[in-house]
Amino acid sequence: MKAVLLAVLIGIILISVSALARGGQAPALDPRVAAYDKGPATIDVSKYPADMQARYKVYAAKCGKCHTLARAVNCDFVLDDEWERYVKRMMRKAGTFISPEDGKQIFEFVSYDSKTRKKDLYERRLKDAGK
Repeated sequence: MKAVLLAVLIGIILISVSALARGGQAPALDPRVAAYDKGPATIDVSKYPADMQARYKVYAAKCGKCHTLARAVNCDFVLDDEWERYVKRMMRKAGTFISPEDGKQIFEFVSYDSKTRKKDLYERRLKDAGK
C-alpha cells in the first residue's frame, strides 16, 4: 500500500513539475492544427442520408471529447487512407473510449463527408495521388 501511494505521489509531482516548466500551459499546437480549430465546428448533415446523420452523432460525441470538432471539420484530410490512419491513431490515444465499432462509424462518416462536402479537394487529391 505504501508503495502504491508513493508511486501516485511521485506521478503527481512529475506532472506538476512538467506543467510548471511549460508555464502552466498546455503544449503549443502545430500552427496548421491551430488554424483548423478556428474554423466552423459543425457540419450541416440535414441533407445527408439517415445512416450518415447517425454516424455524425457518433463522430461528434466521440471526437469532441478530446479536441474541438472544428479540427476534423476543417482539416485537409480527404482520402480514405488518411482518415483510416487518423481514426486508428485517435482510437489508440483515446484508449477504450472509441470502440472498434465507433471507429468504423467515425471513419465511414468522415470518408463520406470528404467525398461530399469537400468534393473538389477530394477529387484533386485523388488525381494527385494517381488514383
